[in-house]
Amino acid sequence: MYPYIHRDISWLDFNYRVLQEAKDPNVPLLERVKFLAIYSSNLDEFFRVRVANHRSLVRLGHNASKELNYEPSEILDRILKIVSAQQEEFSDIFENQIVKDLAKYKINIVRRKSLNKEQVDFIENYFREEMLPYAQPVILDGKKIKPFLNNGALYLALNMKDPDVDKSVYSIVKVPSDHLPRFTILPKRKEGSYDIILLGDIVRHNIRLIFPGYEILDSFSIKLTRDAELYIDDEYSGDLIEKIKKSLIKRSIGDASRLVYDRTMPKEMLSYLMNVFDLTSYDLLPEGRYHNNSDFFKFPDFGMNHLKDPILQPLPNPDLENTESIFDVMREGDQMIHVPYQKYESVLKFFEDASEDADVTHIKIIQYRVAKKSRIMDALKKAVVNGKQVSAFIEVKARFDEEANLKWGEELEAAGVSVFYSMPGLKVHSKVAIVRRIEQGKPKIYAYLSTGNFHEGTAKVYSDIGLFTANPDITSEATRIFSYLETKQLPTKPFKHLGVGMFNLKEKFMGLVKREIEIAKEGRYASMTLKMNSLQDEEMINLLYDASQVGVEVKLIIRGVCCIIPGIKNVSENIQAISIVDRFLEHARIYCFHNDGKEDIFFSSADWMERNLHHRIETLVPLYDEKIKNTVKTIINIQFNDNIKARIISQQNTNDYVRTGADLAVRSQIETYFYIKRKIEQRNLAKQKENL
Repeated sequence: MYPYIHRDISWLDFNYRVLQEAKDPNVPLLERVKFLAIYSSNLDEFFRVRVANHRSLVRLGHNASKELNYEPSEILDRILKIVSAQQEEFSDIFENQIVKDLAKYKINIVRRKSLNKEQVDFIENYFREEMLPYAQPVILDGKKIKPFLNNGALYLALNMKDPDVDKSVYSIVKVPSDHLPRFTILPKRKEGSYDIILLGDIVRHNIRLIFPGYEILDSFSIKLTRDAELYIDDEYSGDLIEKIKKSLIKRSIGDASRLVYDRTMPKEMLSYLMNVFDLTSYDLLPEGRYHNNSDFFKFPDFGMNHLKDPILQPLPNPDLENTESIFDVMREGDQMIHVPYQKYESVLKFFEDASEDADVTHIKIIQYRVAKKSRIMDALKKAVVNGKQVSAFIEVKARFDEEANLKWGEELEAAGVSVFYSMPGLKVHSKVAIVRRIEQGKPKIYAYLSTGNFHEGTAKVYSDIGLFTANPDITSEATRIFSYLETKQLPTKPFKHLGVGMFNLKEKFMGLVKREIEIAKEGRYASMTLKMNSLQDEEMINLLYDASQVGVEVKLIIRGVCCIIPGIKNVSENIQAISIVDRFLEHARIYCFHNDGKEDIFFSSADWMERNLHHRIETLVPLYDEKIKNTVKTIINIQFNDNIKARIISQQNTNDYVRTGADLAVRSQIETYFYIKRKIEQRNLAKQKENL
């Protein structure tokens, strides 16, 4: 049996790589603060979904473990142990590194006992005028009084003494961070310095106003995370939209999946809270003084841009952006963009040109995640006004975007767009749009296919590639995807060029790997370079182990979950794996197969996870244009030579940085930006020479 890392243990390794960015002194200081927020936000979702699932399995006991190849309680124990250690390191990074480094730039995170009189007066007035109505104080009385703790809300748990009966009592007070900014800028103690106090410390200072007559002995911050899983992926009947709407209502009142508490809280007080809120040891996670650290996304910067990453102004795609009609350029050949290194403008132009082009008859799009304000959605609505037939398939099971997608669906329907919703038991994760245009009396299809969502916001920070194509081999099969989604009728023709989830996607991936295995068995060089977000599907991993053992060179670039173990003698010694965490989120999935020198390169919406390969409509897209193939291959090579931000994925799970000893430092995201910039400059120079 091949070795295999549990996906959630591997995910914790990934999130630790995010934490590494927060403690790296070479990362600009305010970016390090941002990485604290990313780490915390990731962990919140992990507990609301993955840990909630493990807790449910533990409750089922032996009946669950019989169905699995692992013991849920053992995995849960490992998760809590790893996270507890990471939280201690998080506290150390924040208190002993970030806070001290901020102070060097005269940005001071102050506590209430270090305030001067003017600042004390300020926070007392602020509390009375802005915070008091939201405090929601409750004195606890065992299980007789059990206040409902809102998901993700901050509270102070208080140990107080009632002088009338000479008895200690416990109480809960809400910290209203859902109504007010988490960071309050105080009057300056010194000119040129900036003092910040966290909202919870303002509440701490003013507790006496909430509980007059009580002696406040101590206070500790707590936060409850609730189960957010909708449990709808496997439902095959009924009105799915209504089920999701009902589930969204229940989401904020789900079972507790984590009580985060200040690790300095006395054991007897923690036991009391566990009793009040019906918590077990599996529900507990100690942290530092402050929780909800995802709020650090909103940490004030005071205009200190020198403490941030230098701006990399997104580059254009001149061929697409500077043309009167994008379809004229697409007819001449395929075009690729790589965001966020390049602007998203060409994608917006694709829809906006289609909405106004008199020869366009149809526009179709798959919506998985969309920006709150979206020029793409505006273009679809405008297209309806201009007489186009517009349809949108909306995946309302996109986790944590269900409500937004339902809202967009209603808005598009009201504008006259034909809206098709999720398929029960199946997620649609493909990133595809097509435009039908009448040219010389005949219909012609144009398509945009991508590794990323149609989301103007994430296009600024997610690294994705997208292909504009009029190649009928691709566009005809893209059209078949929409026909299936809209009619639920199975395609009458097989997919030959595209890999499509639920039809031929996994078989296509397996065939590509097996081909390299056969080439290696025949004594010829065989290799593959696979870049994805997550690698978890056991069958695909076993194939990679098989490939390694017959001499196939396997290079992996995995951002997140990686359940394979590289570098084991006689098992995976020909497998190398790295992970890159940097200023942009690595999101593109790219699959390169040597094919005896006739290299095949694909991009995809799909990771090699069981859910992607078995329970989703995904798309695998071949690159046929040689220039685009060479560009993608160069970018992949740049990434595999990263010796600044790449970490080694290994059996030891130490996340060591790749350090080659080379004289030249290669930070792949920066190198990629300037590689694309040079290509654009070379293109512009060639155009100038043509015009001479």
